[in-house]
Amino acid sequence: MDFGILGIALVTISGMEALSQMGFNAALIQRKENAEQFLDTAWTVAILRGVVLFTILFFSSPWIADFFESPQAKAVIQVVSVTVLLSGFQNVGIIFFTKQLDFKKLIIFELSGTLAEILVAVPLAIMLRNVWALVWGFVAANCCRLVLSFILHAYRPTIHFDSRQFRVLFGYGRWVLGSGILVFLVTQGDDIFVGKVLGVTALGFYQIAYLIANMPTTEITKVLFSITFPAYSKLQDDAVRLREGFLKVLKVNVFIAAPVAGGIFALASELVEVCLGEKWMPIVLPLKILIIAGFARAVSASTGSLFYGIGKPRIDTGWQVTRLIVLAISIYPLAMGFGLLGVSISVFLSVLISGIGFNFSAIKNTGCGFRRYGKAIFVPILTTFIMVCIIGFLRDRIQFSSITELLFLIGVGAISYGVFASVFDKLFHYGIGKIVREQIMQ
Repeated sequence: MDFGILGIALVTISGMEALSQMGFNAALIQRKENAEQFLDTAWTVAILRGVVLFTILFFSSPWIADFFESPQAKAVIQVVSVTVLLSGFQNVGIIFFTKQLDFKKLIIFELSGTLAEILVAVPLAIMLRNVWALVWGFVAANCCRLVLSFILHAYRPTIHFDSRQFRVLFGYGRWVLGSGILVFLVTQGDDIFVGKVLGVTALGFYQIAYLIANMPTTEITKVLFSITFPAYSKLQDDAVRLREGFLKVLKVNVFIAAPVAGGIFALASELVEVCLGEKWMPIVLPLKILIIAGFARAVSASTGSLFYGIGKPRIDTGWQVTRLIVLAISIYPLAMGFGLLGVSISVFLSVLISGIGFNFSAIKNTGCGFRRYGKAIFVPILTTFIMVCIIGFLRDRIQFSSITELLFLIGVGAISYGVFASVFDKLFHYGIGKIVREQIMQ
């Protein structure tokens, strides 16, 4: 299956990147002053890392393909490995988009790559009808971001290495490295397991289910980290503003993530049937489990940037270890007993248990208290529960075509969430309306 073949390539590259992630960008963003003098050293190391990774990936591709028993993966890995090289040459100056909260350029940089991928992959998919459409789209996205990194930021890096600067950056970045390796193992370890034990076809099914379940969470997490990491870094010495900032971010995060996750959960069968077709229906139940796990991860989305922002990345690393242990212990017996559903349950357990730890640590480090934290997540969860019940009630009582039914239920869900959210916002003095108005007025 094409998705499985590309998945093998992306898992391999993610693993190599995680094992060599220096964390210099995070160190530069967290640094309070004189970040500019470290840029050339950081860029030089990034280039060297890209060259080494590309070489390893290109020449090890035959063995990787043999490991997954998928000969077609060899050429895909070799081509996709070029993206690692391209990423290494990106202008290091773009870290200031995040550091200085320049969201306009940050959005342009990210979305332009996504647009390039779509413009290349979709026409090629129509013509080729195979995995290479996805591969070339992925390469196009990275080429676009490389060019844009120099167009959008005026800094022009040069090859220069300073050992003292390297030690300073790595002193912070080593925690990012450790956390990155753990994040890879807990987010890609299940893919490796499924691809090796259950086969490439099962990997294709699983990755699509995981993609749908985590797409909202992944995008929210990426945006939140870009915004909140530099903000928390600036507030790390102001306990009151840090606490209020964390609670505000938590409210917005859960308020957006809850209805999206609830909607996908309630309409999983309809979404799969309409968007993917009958042959993908086996992913419905695993998808429902993974969407619950995705929401649990979304609730914890702002804690990682909090720990990095206040200079305590080891907390994030510690709870990632917990997540990995739970996944490693549970995935094999559950997968052998229940297949892809068992893998999904294992992922859910690992996310749930580590998520409790992430949020407990965030409460402790911000001093917000369990009561205020609970209030921040209670209203969106209650409103989403009511929305899901309304969708479930109507779904069995309407007789539309599949796509009409799906669109109708999405509309009903959105309206019901908006209405009840407005009522509960006033009833419980939640404050989301005030936060939205403040952002509009800025």
